[in-house]
Amino acid sequence: MRKQIFSLLVENTAGVTSHISGLFSRRGYNIDSFSSGVTADPRFTRITIVCTGDELVLEQIEKQLAKLEDVRDIKKLEHGSSVTRELILVKIRAKDTERQAVMNVAEIFHGKIVDVTHDSMVIELTGHQDKLDAFLDLLSGYEILELARTGLTGLTRGSADVTYLD
Repeated sequence: MRKQIFSLLVENTAGVTSHISGLFSRRGYNIDSFSSGVTADPRFTRITIVCTGDELVLEQIEKQLAKLEDVRDIKKLEHGSSVTRELILVKIRAKDTERQAVMNVAEIFHGKIVDVTHDSMVIELTGHQDKLDAFLDLLSGYEILELARTGLTGLTRGSADVTYLD
């Protein structure tokens, strides 16, 4: 079993995310992460999907995605030839006496304190999944009240494989 990241360029039409997620559910494939957003050209959306499977399953997923009429381009984001990131927001319980320690840990990971109340803090952190997991591991001594993760998004490095659409 291995993890594969697919970057799809799709037409920005109603129901496109439903078609793509439906393909996975109909065939019993699991989605580890799904993120999407409109590109610089509002006619298109970039969708990043992370899934796990053996070589045969991952090959089938790619072939099935390519058959969807809204899908204009598919790239596999490979380690070393792509840049991937994820965003997390984590709200922890933090008393006055604990805030400085939490701020120090956040600073080490280049995190940003985005909200502070009398009894909690919200930290924003962007990076590779390993970095985010390591950060959360260091926060294990604190009560995590809420956690939100965006899922991976990414692009290939360089300009050699940029897809230009009409």
